[in-house]
Amino acid sequence: MTTNPASAIPSPQPPHPTHHFEMRFSSTPRGARLARRLCGERLHAWGVPYGTEAHDTLTLLVAELAANAVRHGRVPARDFRVRLTTVHPATVRIEVTDTRGERLPEPATRTPGPDRTDGRGLLLVEALASRWGWHFRPCGAPGKAVWAEYSCTGPKHDAMVSSRP
Repeated sequence: MTTNPASAIPSPQPPHPTHHFEMRFSSTPRGARLARRLCGERLHAWGVPYGTEAHDTLTLLVAELAANAVRHGRVPARDFRVRLTTVHPATVRIEVTDTRGERLPEPATRTPGPDRTDGRGLLLVEALASRWGWHFRPCGAPGKAVWAEYSCTGPKHDAMVSSRP
């Protein structure tokens, strides 16, 4: 049985996002890499500069969620979608949607052995995100959305996310 760290009910979207980026990508490693790079560019344009802890953490979260969509949520000839939203003062929400609803995210119950090269993605998401979860796509559409939120608040993150377009 799969457990959802938040709940199976979609968390409410912010009422008035400061910034919004959304794009579909091919369900390939190249698509996941492009998603990470474009989201990194968007974050920099929104005032989360390259090389900062917030930028590095957010791009890693995008990379892990996109890689999971490609590896575990891939349906031939179907894309995955990435939505990146910021809400002032400084919370960034990443949502990755794929079309494979029968393969739900399962948080690891233990760390994979040193000889394994997989199985750490959701451990990283759980460790780095302020909160995360998943929900089925609305309106009966096939698939699921996995989301993570990261708060860029506190002394080391103050003024990281500006209100620039």
